[in-house]
Amino acid sequence: MFRSSLAAVVVSSLGVASLGAPAAAAGPSGLVAHRAVYDLELKDASDRSGIAGMFGRMVYEFDGSDCTGFTTNFRFVTQIDTGDSTRVSDQQTTTFEDLTKRTFRFETKSYTDDQLDKDVRGAAADDQKGIKVDLTQPQAKQVELIQSRFPTEHMLDIIHNAKLGKNFFEAEVFDGSDDGDKSLIATTVVGKQSTPATDDPDADKAGMFAKTPFWPVTVAYFNDKSKGDAIPVYRMSFKLYENGITRDLTMDYGDFVLTGKLSKLEVLDTKACQ
Repeated sequence: MFRSSLAAVVVSSLGVASLGAPAAAAGPSGLVAHRAVYDLELKDASDRSGIAGMFGRMVYEFDGSDCTGFTTNFRFVTQIDTGDSTRVSDQQTTTFEDLTKRTFRFETKSYTDDQLDKDVRGAAADDQKGIKVDLTQPQAKQVELIQSRFPTEHMLDIIHNAKLGKNFFEAEVFDGSDDGDKSLIATTVVGKQSTPATDDPDADKAGMFAKTPFWPVTVAYFNDKSKGDAIPVYRMSFKLYENGITRDLTMDYGDFVLTGKLSKLEVLDTKACQ
């Protein structure tokens, strides 16, 4: 699952092969290594956003195993038209998560028109009292946070609750986003599992999973100090398969909303744990 700051132009060189590689058996977690490409379009934008038009592409690669840990490579590129000018934003994120040791490493570089805007790097670990974050960029510092779930753990929590029929749950989540120094409250709503309808917009791009049942999921992220009827800093809706693959995305940033339709999917061949 992805939670990103805004990034921006379509990068045609990011295309990947369509589904066809042999699917590796999922490990105990049930998650499948894969590479997914999503075409992004602007669904809605307020006058305050200053956005007249927007389109892009997102590439999400999830690889690894329960025994070796999971690596995520994520690129989010869009072109933004303000009416007076256009700009290209490019966010590149790499993370590694060890489910057994409960450790997490992250690095995010954000560019505007090929100029580096932000470089955030660090590592986090569960020290049994909470989450300890060691940041190395943009400056070295340590941060102590309350107990939080890392991204892959949170995805597994969603799938677990979906299987149990639990439609609503809340968790503190740390994913290294923004400045990498805080966790957010993630409120998750899971709908009833269903199979794709004939007019489902991107089901046919899911290859062998085209007719597989999915859960409609919405996750809203709030600042951990929010009180009362707080407004989420970010909301994401998607269709989730039991193996962790997602499609038909809606990303709501408040002042504007993007949709992401699955355009290509490749299941990666990963060696099973010994």
